[in-house]
Amino acid sequence: MHAAAAALLALALGAVVVRGVAEPGVALAFTALITLGECVRITLPGDREQAPIGAAAGLAYAVLGPLRGVPTAHGTLQVVAVTGAGLLLGWLVGGAGHPHRRPPWADPARRDGAARRLLAVGFAAAVFQPLYNGGMVDRFSPEGPAYGVFLTTVAGLAALCDATLAALLRRSGGGPRFPAALEDELRSLFGIGSAIVATGMLVSLAAGEVGLWALPLFCTPLLLAQVSFRRAAAVRATTGQTIASLARATEVAGYTPHGHARRVADTACALGRELGMGTHELALLEYAALMHDVGQLSLVEPVPDGATALLPGAEQRRIARLGSEVISRTGVPRQVAEQVARLADPWTGPAPGEGQVPLASRIIRVANAHDDLLTAARGRGIGEAVGRLEVLEVLRLGRGRVYDARVVDALARLNGRGRR
Repeated sequence: MHAAAAALLALALGAVVVRGVAEPGVALAFTALITLGECVRITLPGDREQAPIGAAAGLAYAVLGPLRGVPTAHGTLQVVAVTGAGLLLGWLVGGAGHPHRRPPWADPARRDGAARRLLAVGFAAAVFQPLYNGGMVDRFSPEGPAYGVFLTTVAGLAALCDATLAALLRRSGGGPRFPAALEDELRSLFGIGSAIVATGMLVSLAAGEVGLWALPLFCTPLLLAQVSFRRAAAVRATTGQTIASLARATEVAGYTPHGHARRVADTACALGRELGMGTHELALLEYAALMHDVGQLSLVEPVPDGATALLPGAEQRRIARLGSEVISRTGVPRQVAEQVARLADPWTGPAPGEGQVPLASRIIRVANAHDDLLTAARGRGIGEAVGRLEVLEVLRLGRGRVYDARVVDALARLNGRGRR
């Protein structure tokens, strides 16, 4: 994908150099706005960065028709060239503004996002510009509803293209399976994604009446939306700190071994990705896995090595319920407390129903048992490789009765690939 984006940008820049820049003032205005958007990025859930203003500006330029009633003629390749120039300038300005950070071009996530956006904007331009410049859109009045429907269709296709590219990149980077990744990306379109698409369409439509004043006029609300997203990110950071403190409490009090909660959370998240969970579900799973042993703080005597997987089922369920009650009073999402409360419930089989144990709870139970049994194996002096095989065999004995067979099979696949 990176190679395709680089080749497309090189072709577009070469074409602009040879043919010259159509409407240079307009091209410069959109380049500046895309550059600004790269400099005021936001971080979305799942540690994914996004440049809403830059993305909206690129989309608006791709579907830009008349400007103050005068037809434009910049074409597809100039759209790609302007978008690429804005991205590169944003990288340079952003890197110069933070000399102690890793340069944007050295960040794989930033490179992925740039390649994805360049291809998505190029796709939108390839759909709209030939039809517009070829006169096919002239049958739609810019003031009529048909033109708006056409723009909406192109913007929707561009958003779908962007989501598909994002899902492919996440899958190639070891993320969730493609269907789950695509579902997660499509779900995110109802958040900041819908604001980006709407802003791009509004800028394009308004530019036909008010010209370039449409850029600051309609991008300002999107900038305010970014402020709200930053505040939401601060709330998530506070929630994360609360969860980290609760997770550490059992270790500090001597109820669980050092690093146990983090290991269980890492294993649970790896299993969740293997089983196709999306970003939001993985975040809740990680929270619950980190706090799954909080109920042990109610015990008079600690469990040896904190190994709750070796306790009787009734005692495991009691500890889980007590932990859930504590978690429900911390302000974390309600689903987290529910997942912890159910993690020791008897396995009821794959049939859906009111008593079905949540998938996250089943994952945490396997991840917790995996770490408890592996710790016990190390305590007996068993080597790491042999210990993992022994633990997996124990889990397989409970497959379909104590532990969800799908989760145990996913763990076997991860161990077979040398990943936890």
